[in-house]
Amino acid sequence: MTEHTLRSVSVERTSTGHFTATNVRGGTIGFGTGSDPGDTDFTPVELLLAAIGGCTAVDVDVATSRHAEPTGFAVTVTGNKISDELGNRMTDLVVTFSVAFPDGEPGDRARAILPRAVKSSHDRLCTVSRTVEIGTPVTARAADT
Repeated sequence: MTEHTLRSVSVERTSTGHFTATNVRGGTIGFGTGSDPGDTDFTPVELLLAAIGGCTAVDVDVATSRHAEPTGFAVTVTGNKISDELGNRMTDLVVTFSVAFPDGEPGDRARAILPRAVKSSHDRLCTVSRTVEIGTPVTARAADT
């Protein structure tokens, strides 16, 4: 890996079942187990769904907003969390776009390229969903302490 390709975050425990992830630019996001009543923190699975939706939303937004500013832009990501002989995992992941553009020629152009932008993001651009679909080994290890 090179400095150009390496991506990383650090995760620190803040309390029982609660964590903060920090990126190299200093951004943070809290998350947890989601098991406490009234706990609104995202769970790791919800963060995975958000990462898939966010990655493809960025791709589609860049492509379509060149033509027209959307009047509505929402992405929903769903899936089923299962546990079977392969362990815990997500299945049946679906990314659904609901995007609206203003009337007129620029909006018409944006609407026309929307399906192609969604397909292009899914088929080759979105690093997150491409990684999930293709699969990549994950190595987990305990650091020497």
